[in-house]
Amino acid sequence: MDLASATASLREKVGTQSGLNTTLKFDCGDEGVVLIDGSAEPNTVDNHNRDAACTVALNLSTLDDLIAGRLEPTTGFMTGRFKVSGDMSVALKLQRVL
Repeated sequence: MDLASATASLREKVGTQSGLNTTLKFDCGDEGVVLIDGSAEPNTVDNHNRDAACTVALNLSTLDDLIAGRLEPTTGFMTGRFKVSGDMSVALKLQRVL
């Protein structure tokens, strides 16, 4: 999966109301970022690299696994497949989005 496909998949999953009420960024390093703005009405998903309340640092393969449901967010965090910085309570809402 490339970044454009990941963005499109997340946009479909998030819809117009994610329930996040804040911002969450998936930072895939050199591959780019996907930012979910759950505070916007309607919610938006784009690839603009700006500050977010919570940032999840991971590789594109791990993001693909999260989106496809092959990896539970809690398991991914506990096994070190991704790192979370910022507001941890936002990261806990990942299950609601994914």
